[in-house]
Amino acid sequence: MKINPPFRAEHIGSLLRPRELKDAFGARSRGEIDELRFREILERCIVDAIRMQEEVGLETITDGEFRRVAWSTGFVSALEGLGSAQSIFEFRDSAGNSQRWDTCFAKGRVTRPRAITLEEFRFVRQHTNRTPKVTMPAPSFLHFFRLNECADRKVYPELDLFWSDLVRIYREELSELGAAGASYVQFDEVPQAMLCDENVRAKVREHGEDPQRLLGLYIDAMNAILEARPPGMTIGMHLCRGNLRGRWMAQGGYEAIAERLFSDLKVDGFFLEYDSARAGDFSPLRFMPKDKFVRLGLISSKTPVLEHKDELRRRIDEAAKFAALDSLGISPQCGFASTAGGNPLTAEDQKAKLRLVVQIANEVWK
Repeated sequence: MKINPPFRAEHIGSLLRPRELKDAFGARSRGEIDELRFREILERCIVDAIRMQEEVGLETITDGEFRRVAWSTGFVSALEGLGSAQSIFEFRDSAGNSQRWDTCFAKGRVTRPRAITLEEFRFVRQHTNRTPKVTMPAPSFLHFFRLNECADRKVYPELDLFWSDLVRIYREELSELGAAGASYVQFDEVPQAMLCDENVRAKVREHGEDPQRLLGLYIDAMNAILEARPPGMTIGMHLCRGNLRGRWMAQGGYEAIAERLFSDLKVDGFFLEYDSARAGDFSPLRFMPKDKFVRLGLISSKTPVLEHKDELRRRIDEAAKFAALDSLGISPQCGFASTAGGNPLTAEDQKAKLRLVVQIANEVWK
């Protein structure tokens, strides 16, 4: 049986790395500790993270993405054929500062030489009786941030072949996860959420692309992947406008993408960023099909300020005017550490926010 809808209280995936683990990454890169010692520290820290999630009452458990330098790089760096090049988009913050960054670039045929998230899943399952959740970047990540310059045209003269390679890679990954017993997978989707922003849509047009065509392209690619998903595997999609040490890349409500995305994408549900005015109001939820779940990302992973219960309850009531309360749940809007550096809050802040997620879910839905 599918977990559909899954648990009312969720978290998105990444957790703040403890100082010991950050130091171990540095010591390994400098040759001060060997791989065996590094793995001892890594796995002990992951077990601690699992216990923390259990302690606050979460039923879906991740490894905190502790094996990854960043939320996407664990997957992307495991693929062969990829190099790096500068993204055409930037991160920014409320003070008006901006930060450029490098994304992936296909310099050769993109292939998957080994399973990517399987070790993460197996380790979590070994250390908890609750439901492991596997997270991975959506395939749009490998295209959007350079658009049609995402690949060497000598390698991919037509991007249809590029997309065919990506669909095959993701199908193989889901197949191996399913064979190992994984029942819950979350795709992390930034580009489609960025298409909510008219400034982003304008930049897309400047580069000769049509935002609506891109939306359809990404939906079609995901649906092609999901055609071959293992039986009984629940698939959710997390939408994020960017999350780097409290910075973001886009803003704007879901109205521009909601009707097509919510109706046409063949996932079981959505994790939606709703922690600030940048995400708009709840009215686009009117397009959500009745058989899909929604987790409202009402609690911010970007700031240490703890949200008030009364305000969270009020916002859930507001969302329930557009989508049935029985289809809703609550989560932070994103992970706490999309990169190893993490967001500007403490482990105690993080734990308090996750505990609040569970408390609100218990009060509203139990």
